[in-house]
Amino acid sequence: MSKQNNIVHQYFKKEIDGTKVLVKVNPIHYKGTEITIFPDGNSAQRELEFDSEIFDDLNADGFEIGNPMEFNLYLSGVAK
Repeated sequence: MSKQNNIVHQYFKKEIDGTKVLVKVNPIHYKGTEITIFPDGNSAQRELEFDSEIFDDLNADGFEIGNPMEFNLYLSGVAK
């Protein structure tokens, strides 16, 4: 098994005026995915690269700890 498969990602979430923002962070390589779910049910996804300050930045921006199940339900399109 490659080392890439052994990484435990960290998940964060925030809601702003009915819009949900979910973030998955790879804490080793500082890469991740952001999913934005708009009040009308539409969503947008983007791949991101972070710096080593990402956890401080998320905390300062008011993100809470999320969970992988919620993130992956939105990622797969099961949840809207």
